[in-house]
Amino acid sequence: MSSRRDFLRSIGVASATIPSLRNDALRHLQRVMPRVEGRSAAAIAEDEDFWVTIQQAFDVDRSLVNLNNGGVAPSPRVVQDALRRYIEFSNNAPAMNMWGVLEPEIEAVRSRLAATFGCDLEEMAITRNASEALENVQMGIPLNRGDEVLTTTQDYPRMITTWQQRVRREGIVLKQITFPVPPPSPDDLVARFAAGITPKTKVIHVCHITNLTGQIFPIKKIMGLARPKGIEVIVDGAHAFAQFPFTRDELDCDYYGTSLHKWLTAPIGTGFLYVRKEKIPNIWPLMAAPPEMNGNIRKFEEIGTHPAANHNAVSEAVTFYQQIGAERKAARLRFLRDRWFQRLSPLPGVKILTSTDPAQSCGLASFTPGALDVGKVVGYLWDKHRIIVTPINHPEFHCIRVTPNVYTTLAEVDRFCDAMETVMKKGLPA
Repeated sequence: MSSRRDFLRSIGVASATIPSLRNDALRHLQRVMPRVEGRSAAAIAEDEDFWVTIQQAFDVDRSLVNLNNGGVAPSPRVVQDALRRYIEFSNNAPAMNMWGVLEPEIEAVRSRLAATFGCDLEEMAITRNASEALENVQMGIPLNRGDEVLTTTQDYPRMITTWQQRVRREGIVLKQITFPVPPPSPDDLVARFAAGITPKTKVIHVCHITNLTGQIFPIKKIMGLARPKGIEVIVDGAHAFAQFPFTRDELDCDYYGTSLHKWLTAPIGTGFLYVRKEKIPNIWPLMAAPPEMNGNIRKFEEIGTHPAANHNAVSEAVTFYQQIGAERKAARLRFLRDRWFQRLSPLPGVKILTSTDPAQSCGLASFTPGALDVGKVVGYLWDKHRIIVTPINHPEFHCIRVTPNVYTTLAEVDRFCDAMETVMKKGLPA
């Protein structure tokens, strides 16, 4: 019978024979770390000798330029290798290997994520994505007919749809505020929420950073506005975690959901839900759990049979992220963003919809291509240049979203800029 010791020995042998980041690029990264110690994150952001080591940790198709890492991002080789090992081990005898050996290791993943986010491990639930995480709270928080939920018109469509279902089913009221892109200041966003609050407001649902233009919201100030009034605040952090550094205490939030297959570069189908410990008993889980689990964060993980491989490989993604360094990663993403900002913003007709203020944005940013049709420009970039960007068609604006990642090279950013300069000057080909 296989034991955990046998399993650990087996993956040790596997890692010795598979060319992976664990044995190759990670050692290279560790060798270059001394050269960045003591230097500012901004200086390291421009050090191409450092970033080439990161770039080589990914197996990506360099014949195309992927600037849509916001929806879902590729994982580095070390994560892919771990995922493959866990899947193969599970498949040998799933009832024993997956349930008996691998699934209990979720507790180590929980501990790693909790430490990184800055919360107690008993406040950290492992989910499959931000939608699952957030819907646990959205559908599970007690509300009565006439109670108001306050959010914005730029929150994620799936989360707005969730609230709209409660409107139809239970008679709650959904109110949505608007804001310009970019807003004049973080305080302007707080003021808009303050103006939207009424005596019936029970919940504020807010993005930590929007998926449309990358606008970062001042969560702690919004918490300070809501908590004295007894208003619950649910934070959608789908695009925030591992894009820029922060901790739970810096946000002072009670509920936080995120996806890990975006900026953490974890396996596809991974996320987490944070619920402050004293709040856990008040939230009904999205899928039923026994009453004995009422105060247990794991009640939000009662989803039935699922692969253990995906969430176990998250630990490798956390290690990779920590090796780079949160401040260094954020500085690099802003450096890449500013590179295309500087090329595109002077072009006639181009309007940047994302602030350059570090308090308001990081690597996710958007622009309008003048009078050109967004969908046609995105199609042209792919058909003619094999460049992937994201078309955004929102009732309030149309734009193109650009999301590079740590594996993105300067040459790839410049290739995108060259193509956009051509199309903005000459127009789309007939």
